Amino acid sequence: MGGDERHLGRTMSFGIPDVALGLVMGCVEDPWDRDAISLVCRHWCKVDALSRKHVTVAMAYSTTPDRLFRRFPCLESLKLKAKPRASMFNLIPEDWGGSASPWIRELSASFHFLKVLHLRRMIVSDDDVAVLVRAKAHMLVSLKLDRCSGFSTSSLALLARCCKKLETLFLEESSVAEKENDEWLRELATSNTVLETLNFFLTDLRASPAYLFLLVRNCRRLKTLKISDCFMSDLVDLFRTAETLQDFAGGSFDDQDQGGNYANYYFPPSVQRLSLLYMGTNEMQILFPYGATLKKLDLQFTFLTTEDHCQLVQRCPNLEVLEVRDVIGDRGLEVVARTCKKLQRLRVERGDDDQGGLEDEQGRVTQVGLMAVAEGCPDLEYWAVHVSDITNAALEAIGAFSKNLNDFRLVLLDREVHITELPLDNGVRALLRGCTKLRRFAFYVRPGALSDIGLSYVGEFGKTVRYMLLGNAGGSDDGLLAFARGCPSLQKLELRSCCFSERALAVAALQLKSLRYLWVQGYKASPTGTDLMAMVRPFWNIEFIAPNQDEPCPEGQAQILAYYSLAGARTDCPHSVIPLYPSVGS
Repeated sequence: MGGDERHLGRTMSFGIPDVALGLVMGCVEDPWDRDAISLVCRHWCKVDALSRKHVTVAMAYSTTPDRLFRRFPCLESLKLKAKPRASMFNLIPEDWGGSASPWIRELSASFHFLKVLHLRRMIVSDDDVAVLVRAKAHMLVSLKLDRCSGFSTSSLALLARCCKKLETLFLEESSVAEKENDEWLRELATSNTVLETLNFFLTDLRASPAYLFLLVRNCRRLKTLKISDCFMSDLVDLFRTAETLQDFAGGSFDDQDQGGNYANYYFPPSVQRLSLLYMGTNEMQILFPYGATLKKLDLQFTFLTTEDHCQLVQRCPNLEVLEVRDVIGDRGLEVVARTCKKLQRLRVERGDDDQGGLEDEQGRVTQVGLMAVAEGCPDLEYWAVHVSDITNAALEAIGAFSKNLNDFRLVLLDREVHITELPLDNGVRALLRGCTKLRRFAFYVRPGALSDIGLSYVGEFGKTVRYMLLGNAGGSDDGLLAFARGCPSLQKLELRSCCFSERALAVAALQLKSLRYLWVQGYKASPTGTDLMAMVRPFWNIEFIAPNQDEPCPEGQAQILAYYSLAGARTDCPHSVIPLYPSVGS
């Protein structure tokens, strides 16, 4: 091919006007696709950089704020995570790190178009909020402090007074110090008229019913209201005023009332998603008239029995999201399978083992319930379940019927001495082969439930999985190494209570070509940790998290955290975190 022909071929392939290219890229929302586009050529990378509106940084220590700004100077929305996911289960030292301060300073000074900020598992101080408000109050539309800590209600009052365009304030499961009681809520109710989402569910923030009513009356576009503990009997006027409310969570019930005030309780016709606290048999009638219109129902924090779940769920045929505890039992899941044909997300959490009569013999989830849901709810995309018993046939049924599943998480509880069938190797193989859309997979079982052969199946057939958590998996290093020869898409791996050596972990980390993040708790630790150095490579941070010396700790509960980073070694490690590579100052 001559020079002119080569030039013509290049023009035909890449000669797209920048305006058109930017418009096309604007329609590509999947970050994986955007990353692929940016690798085509330098020019496309530049257009992607200028047109990218949202970025998620999955690990705050993986880059620096100024590097992110140079790469994406026109960002309008940023999601930033810091502490490892294990911190949600108190497995990470409290002082591990995760300060938002360096990010807040740079975001406030440089990111001129930023109007949406989501911080998750970070330490955010009152000073950080003040810096953010001074720079972004005139344009901030959404602020999510998701499982964060370090700030107080003084910051919330400042946000309420200054951020007049704020449409979303999200604080769920954050730890907030109360300095001004609920005056921040009064400030928000009187200063903001455009709020659409307010969420301080599962926090200790107090909320006056009068201030909540004022908020609903003044914010006529409010669609989501998730609050802390507040009696439903005090919210009657609120619901009669909240004409646009679609999603509510947090109302609780007065023990003295015995359900007397709830027989004719009023919810706005627009309400489609509910999560009520401490609801018992006497109060569940509050939901009966609205069951057919509900799309989401969260019963995790209720006192309902297995029979109560059956009675309530059969009145909710249009549910798309259901969250319960395992007290629902197999019988309840069979009702779900018969009734909820539109179900897309199902979470079955572990119940309270000490709750007496609620955890009766019906309140166990086994292979029976799993098979019923797999066959009856074909549209499931997310399924997290705690089971007391399991068989290969149940996992095979999920692989056969749950073709839309992209996120599956199973925990095998330790309540039962005898499990019907172990190992579960063939069931896991069938599930992974059948669920071709699976992107996230968690399998936390007991020793012997997933053998080395089963681990090799996970590697061979988990081709699309990007995140994985395995607990008590495998029997030897051979299983881990066989696993690591597969999983070509795996970027984030978490391992708990496994029998692998440091050497095998290091080799596996090198074999998993797409791996960006590795967290391990419970392994065969060497006296010096030198075997971990076999995984050393450029831009790969390796940290050792020592067990808490002040408390009795089971043998082998030290932790490894390794991740790709363009920022180099951390400089804020506490004594409990030892950077193995690169060392500070190298």
